[in-house]
Amino acid sequence: MRQLNQTDERRLWRVFCSVVDNFGDIGICWRLSRQLVAEHGIRVQLLVDDLHSFQRICPQISPALSGQVAEGVEVLYWPPEHSTQLNWQQLPPAAVVIEALACTIPEAYKQQMARQLPAPLWLNLEYLSAELWVEGCHALSSPQGQHALNKYFFFPGFSNKTGGLLYEQHLPQKLDQFIADKAAQQAFWQKSDIVADAFQLKISLFAYSHSQLNSLLQQWQQLPDNVLCIIPHGELADELSKQYPQLQRAGQLQLGNLCLKLMPFLAQPDYDLLLAACDVNFVRGEDSIIRAHWAGRPFVWQIYRQQENAHLVKLQAFLDRYCQQMPAQLADAIRQFYLAWNTDSELTVSWQKIYPLLPQIEEYNRLWRQQLLANGDLASNLVHFAEKKFIITPNFSQQ
Repeated sequence: MRQLNQTDERRLWRVFCSVVDNFGDIGICWRLSRQLVAEHGIRVQLLVDDLHSFQRICPQISPALSGQVAEGVEVLYWPPEHSTQLNWQQLPPAAVVIEALACTIPEAYKQQMARQLPAPLWLNLEYLSAELWVEGCHALSSPQGQHALNKYFFFPGFSNKTGGLLYEQHLPQKLDQFIADKAAQQAFWQKSDIVADAFQLKISLFAYSHSQLNSLLQQWQQLPDNVLCIIPHGELADELSKQYPQLQRAGQLQLGNLCLKLMPFLAQPDYDLLLAACDVNFVRGEDSIIRAHWAGRPFVWQIYRQQENAHLVKLQAFLDRYCQQMPAQLADAIRQFYLAWNTDSELTVSWQKIYPLLPQIEEYNRLWRQQLLANGDLASNLVHFAEKKFIITPNFSQQ
């Protein structure tokens, strides 16, 4: 790695990512790191403890390399032991250190940060939540007495009192152009050997397991339209492949008017296009729900499950915000289906309620998207926060 001059050091941000649920954590950190480099001229080191999961969403990553550069981001392998195989003193000082999504910076590196003059800006990038308390905690500092450092909490969210959501500068326009360009959509589907014109309803199904999934598949089989259901490889695809061995062998299966098709994990830009090309998107966790917002299509969120159904509180908080300006009938149908989808309930009745309302949901989602865009994007909001804290970082804003 090349020698750094003083200016380089003041421009360096270091992002720590511990991969918890395979794709969501690294998905967020990878998008953020790329955007900081591409749109703000910041030098970024991304430390990741699972390069195999990373490779699934970024094919150019090699799990065999401890250090590599991808799309301008310096990617360093952060071993599962976290602190025993890296010499933290050899890393150049960073102006900003991001502790992303509940990971924990090693004690040895905290000590290194405490010795640094000037001290870095230490940010704890939290998980996405629509709960009201987030607005009161966003950007608050937490003194770390043992290290004489301050850590600031930065919350993504759905209002202008939070850090906003991740989106690249030209993403909304790019997706709108793609949706309006039938030839571009056809070319996208052809790459996966799909004749899109044969299907009147296209669904992406990226989800955790659901014990009542068959009740939903049966509804799709009985629709008068031909239905395509895209299932990315993963937990749900494995379960369906065991249930339907032909799906595993051939990669697709016809059930009545429903065609199930397995799809390898896509690089992130292609996944964005998949969401824009489908009529309904089932998404899970954090990264894919954010991207579903920008596609503007109807979406269904399967929130990350927690013990004692704590996730349902977070789901309710999101629905309260999302449905706030909806007509009562639309809001009721969405709430019923979301609750059924997130509690392993039978899905027939709630699907029958929501299905006729899909055009209304898409129209509403376009307005909802505009509200979220007005809050600014997470990367830019992080940069502006750093500027306010007097971090001297040249070339921060190149927008």
